[in-house]
Amino acid sequence: MSNKKSNTELPKAALDDIPTPRADAASITGLVKQRGKITGYRLSDDRIVSKEEGVNLAKAGGIKGVGIAHRRDTEYLKSLPDESENNNLSALPTVRSGEFS
Repeated sequence: MSNKKSNTELPKAALDDIPTPRADAASITGLVKQRGKITGYRLSDDRIVSKEEGVNLAKAGGIKGVGIAHRRDTEYLKSLPDESENNNLSALPTVRSGEFS
């Protein structure tokens, strides 16, 4: 038996929480940015939510494919590592928000 960890285990260890998504959970399809910083997310049901709303929704199981991380006192979403870079949040398009829903 090997003691080597898979390529996805170490990044997952850096997450504070990996919520279990509900069957009807949305996925993130775009990022809302202001001055280069992520301020919100566009979801697969076309809702646009703030970063804080996205974190709360993910914690409640409403967003799939993400984990919760933090930087200082701010929580944010990170893609769950799965060996594919195509579905990383950083690979998603930037969208305009107008206002959050």
